[in-house]
Amino acid sequence: MGAGEAVILGLVQGLTEFLPISSSGHLVIFQHLLGISTPGLLFEVLTHCGTLIAVIGAFWQDVVDLLRHPWHKMVVLLFLGMIPTGLMGILLEPVFRAAFESLVVVGLALLFTGLLLWWAGRAAPGRKDVATTSAWDALAIGFGQGLAITPGLSRSGATIAFALLRGLERRTAARYSFLLSIPAILAATFWEAKDLWHGHAFSSPVPWSYWLATAVAAVSGYLAIRFFLGLLQRGGLHYFSFYCWAAGVLVLALAKVAG
Repeated sequence: MGAGEAVILGLVQGLTEFLPISSSGHLVIFQHLLGISTPGLLFEVLTHCGTLIAVIGAFWQDVVDLLRHPWHKMVVLLFLGMIPTGLMGILLEPVFRAAFESLVVVGLALLFTGLLLWWAGRAAPGRKDVATTSAWDALAIGFGQGLAITPGLSRSGATIAFALLRGLERRTAARYSFLLSIPAILAATFWEAKDLWHGHAFSSPVPWSYWLATAVAAVSGYLAIRFFLGLLQRGGLHYFSFYCWAAGVLVLALAKVAG
């Protein structure tokens, strides 16, 4: 894999992981339109580490505060939010795995993401902060994150939309969504890495292009988070609906051409 391809894949991973437009959906689009595909599991693990660095960097002070105060209510809410995500990931793994093989599923999921973003973005602003967010709110948002294992359904879009529809204020919704992504990305990374250890994938040097893609994913992911937070505070979530609808139509068109 050359430098150009590494930069493209790193950008796709970093930008689409945190913008509400689905990283898995865009990977499908790039694979079919440009003939670019991920080089393998090691590459996915490393670029996931890049996005993890991005979100920790963007919320560094929050992460430090939560580590210093492990009984803070936010920690409890994050733990509750991971319960439905974890259960759905384990119990429905065959369903989600099969979905990754279907362009139609990806296209429909992108269209649904657009509808979800439009609905949540046009809803009246909520007032709940961390103190008034309930356990049921956290479980509902975690359920949204679990649904987003479906390729084409944005994780950040689903969690923030569910949070807004549950009445959380925009700042709290964004903060909770991105902090919730940290254990989710960690879990996904460790789940993938376990197969690498068994396959002795780390026994040979890692190609330099993999490190380049990881760095690009980290930088672009951080910039995507900062941009998205500003747009969300201005009530611009629904703007991403149009993009998701266009991407969904494109993927469905690709599915029809592919037969």
